[in-house]
Amino acid sequence: MKDAFGTPQSLLVLGGTSEIGLATARRMVARGVRTVWLAGRPSPALTAAADSLRALGTDVRTVPFDALDTESHPERLGKIFTEGAIDIVLLAFGVLGDQAHDEADPVAAVRVAQTNYTGAVSAGLVCAGALQAQGHGSLVVLSSVAGERARRTDFIYGSSKAGLDVFAQGLGDAMYGTGVHVMVVRPGVVRRGAAVGRGSGRSGFGRSSVTPEAVATAIELGLRRRSETVWVPGSLRMVMAAVRHVPRPLFRLLPL
Repeated sequence: MKDAFGTPQSLLVLGGTSEIGLATARRMVARGVRTVWLAGRPSPALTAAADSLRALGTDVRTVPFDALDTESHPERLGKIFTEGAIDIVLLAFGVLGDQAHDEADPVAAVRVAQTNYTGAVSAGLVCAGALQAQGHGSLVVLSSVAGERARRTDFIYGSSKAGLDVFAQGLGDAMYGTGVHVMVVRPGVVRRGAAVGRGSGRSGFGRSSVTPEAVATAIELGLRRRSETVWVPGSLRMVMAAVRHVPRPLFRLLPL
């Protein structure tokens, strides 16, 4: 529950090993968040993430969560809300996939779609319902500029983010007036750690690359402003306004 000054006290990160999720958690802990839930598949990486946040002096709890196991979402995520109010939910899980491989392997392509869209729809609805029941809270959904227009190089990933983006916008409209704030975040290319491996730069357009810390800063500012859509960097808003109207024959030739 928020303190007397309206400062969020609790954060739930869906995708507990996400670099953006952890950068956001560190920033929110520095601003007064006292309890952080990290939801993800049990792993040494999740344990290490929890330990790193505990070192900052906050209460960190982990919960098993698999985006693909949608039948478990109501029980596992719902249980978190029974243990206390959650002020912020950050939906930060997702996979980039490998475009060339996934085009030749429909099963792998479906896994990308199910993780990024189906799993997010399930988790998003469960959390939005719980936030509405408690009467307050923010749901932050990590989308991507890749969902703004299909590119030859990542249209499988981009299409899953496009679906997620539209879903989150509609969910925000559905939650309007209930006390629940839904914010869509659209980062450009995110410069991730070396452990992410191949494909880590395919989440955006052009050269507008950002760090997880920059996205976390934008998320915090967006939450304070009660923004509905956040572009990172902000200049991408105008860039994509132009890109959306480029004729397809010309768009195919652009070095995107």
